[in-house]
Amino acid sequence: MSVVPHPAPEMPSSAPFVVAALYQFRAVADPAGLRERLLALGEAGGLCGTLIVASEGINGTVAGSRAGIDELHAALLAEGFAGLEYKESGASAQPFRRFKVRLKREIVTLGVPVAPEREVGQYVEPHDWNALIESEDVVVIDTRNRYEVKAGTFRGAVDPGIESFREFPAWLDEHADELRGKRVAMFCTGGIRCEKSTSLLRQRGYRDVFHLRGGILQYLEDVPQEQSRWDGECFVFDGRVTVGHGLREGAAVMCHSCGWPLGEAERAHALFEEGVSCEHCHARTTPEQKAAFRERQRHFDRQGQEGCGA
Repeated sequence: MSVVPHPAPEMPSSAPFVVAALYQFRAVADPAGLRERLLALGEAGGLCGTLIVASEGINGTVAGSRAGIDELHAALLAEGFAGLEYKESGASAQPFRRFKVRLKREIVTLGVPVAPEREVGQYVEPHDWNALIESEDVVVIDTRNRYEVKAGTFRGAVDPGIESFREFPAWLDEHADELRGKRVAMFCTGGIRCEKSTSLLRQRGYRDVFHLRGGILQYLEDVPQEQSRWDGECFVFDGRVTVGHGLREGAAVMCHSCGWPLGEAERAHALFEEGVSCEHCHARTTPEQKAAFRERQRHFDRQGQEGCGA
């Protein structure tokens, strides 16, 4: 697998926090040892966010000062992650509340064995993506979860309607007949889920499989808005909730009960209560759960954005 690093964009003066999204599939002999080293480094550098470490590699999104992010990047290179898919953007406030390094079986959970370090689909650069997805013989598949697709997607893309990535193999089984003989183009937020989804398709005999290099985030940075085939905003797993073209912070607010990105009309709905509920989840939680969510929100309000807390 050949990964081409993208240059970091210049951070606007209004964005004092640098957000780094990164991943690489690479054999890790001692994931527990790597976890301890990264945890110590992140805490010393004042970082917030989450890194996932597994025997198959590393994945995560973290935010901090320019110096803190640079130190983490240098440490990962020193650990042998020379082929990182690495993307930076800016945030006006710290988008995470704490720093975590988690040990898992997979750095992104598909639930079935694949080999993205050996075989994936063909990479398509952002400036070539429009021509591919506009072709009549191409099926474009959004590999993200249902609530992510709700915030925005490419025009004409198929939404599998999944709640988690591990549901994707079953969806593929159900729709295999519709995809046979077609060229299949896949995309996700930063590219990592497509490493596994395209590897799965190749493993199951699909030959003409493509995916967007660097994911939606790279597309929104590289492709001018007037040429874009993207509608809406891109959901991100941090306090910004969504970003738009140029990776500018979006307008959505996340419901911290169910995770849905909420637009202005949804936030004006009678069932919306910040940190507690929205129209999508109000009926699914008990009064006791809502009370606990209110207490959590009060804690978050007190904590503010001053740093990572316990």
